Amino acid sequence: MINRSIWGLPLYRARGFNYLDAVGLLEARVSDDLTLIADATARILADLADPQAVNAAPDQSWRAPLWQALEEAGLTRAWVPEAQGGAGVPLSHGFEILRVSGHYACPVALAETMLAGWCLSEAGLDVPSGVLAIAPMRGHDRLSVDDAGALSGIARAVPFAAEAAQIIVVAEGQVMRFEPGSVTASPRRADMGGERVDLRFESVVPAHVAAWPGGAAALERMGAVARACQMTGALETALHVTTGYTQEREAFGRKIAKFQAVQQNLARLAGEVAAALSASGSAAETLETEPQDSDAAFLEIAAAKIRCGEAVETGAAIAHQAHGAIGWTQDYVLQRFTRRLWGWRDDFGTEADWAVRLGRHVAALGGDALWPLMTSR
Repeated sequence: MINRSIWGLPLYRARGFNYLDAVGLLEARVSDDLTLIADATARILADLADPQAVNAAPDQSWRAPLWQALEEAGLTRAWVPEAQGGAGVPLSHGFEILRVSGHYACPVALAETMLAGWCLSEAGLDVPSGVLAIAPMRGHDRLSVDDAGALSGIARAVPFAAEAAQIIVVAEGQVMRFEPGSVTASPRRADMGGERVDLRFESVVPAHVAAWPGGAAALERMGAVARACQMTGALETALHVTTGYTQEREAFGRKIAKFQAVQQNLARLAGEVAAALSASGSAAETLETEPQDSDAAFLEIAAAKIRCGEAVETGAAIAHQAHGAIGWTQDYVLQRFTRRLWGWRDDFGTEADWAVRLGRHVAALGGDALWPLMTSR
C-alpha cells in the first residue's frame, strides 16, 4: 500500500513486510530492473527511517532495526560483487539507491558503507559486515604512509566513524582497514549530519592493507557522484516539504503559496532540483558506460558536483526563507535535510575545488578539444 507523507513523496508502507523479501527483489534482477531496487530501498526507509519519526524519537532504538533491514536486503553491499558476498548491482543502480536515501535524509551510514565496500572489493580485500566509515572525505586532507606501512595524518569530518565496525582509508595507492580503537576520534562541534568526527592517525598500522594504484582519485570520483545523487534526493524532498508548507500557511488571510514572490521562489527551487537531477543522473550513467579516468567521466563528475553544490546553496536558502523561523527548529523536519545537504556539499571536493580542476583540465586539453568534448556528452 502506498501512502503519502506530508511532503508528498511516495512512501511504501507494507504492513507485515518481511525485509528478506527485499533480498528477493535484488536477486530477481532478471531484467536488471532499476525500479525494483529503488522500491526496496524506499520500503525500508519509509517504514524504519521516516524523517518525522526519527526526528521525534526519544532515543536511538530505531537504529539497529534499520541497519539490520538494510544489510539483509543487500543494500549496504550493493556495489560488492556477488563472488565476494555482495549484491553486485550496476553502478547506476547503486547511485539510484543513494538518491532514494537522500529522499529520507538517511540517518545511517548507507552511502559510506557502500563506498567503503566498493573500495575494498576493487582492491581485492574482504568486505566486513557492519557499519563502515570511509576516509578521506575532504579534498585537502593529507594522509601519509611511512616506510613501515603506518598511516599518519588527520581525516576531517568523517561521518558515522564513531559507530563504525571498521574504518577504511584510501591513501598513497593503498586501501587500509583500521580497527576503530586504533584511531583518535574528535567530535566536530557543528552537526552537518552523520555525527561527524575528525580522525587522527598517529603512525597507525592497518589491520589489513592492499595496493590500489589510483585509488584516492577513484574514491573521490565515486564519492562526488554519490554525494551529488544524495543531494538531489534531499533537494527533491525539500521542494515537496516547502511546497506543502506554503499551501497550508496563511498570511493576511491567504495561503502564502498564492503570493507571487513565493511562487517565483518555488519555481526557482524547482529549477534547481531539476538541474541537480539532470547533472547527477548524467554523471551516474556515464560512470556506468565510460572508464572512470576518461575525459568524458571527469567532465560529467565535475559538472554534477558543481551544479548540485550550487543547487544546495540556492535551494536550501529558498526553502528556509519560505518556512521562516520554523524551518530552523529542531522539531521540524526541514533542518534534517538542509544540515545534511550542507555537509554533503563539502564532501569529496566542493564545487569551488571541482571548478578549478575542471578549468585546468579543459585548458590542458586545448581549445580545439573543448567543443568536441562538450558536444559528445
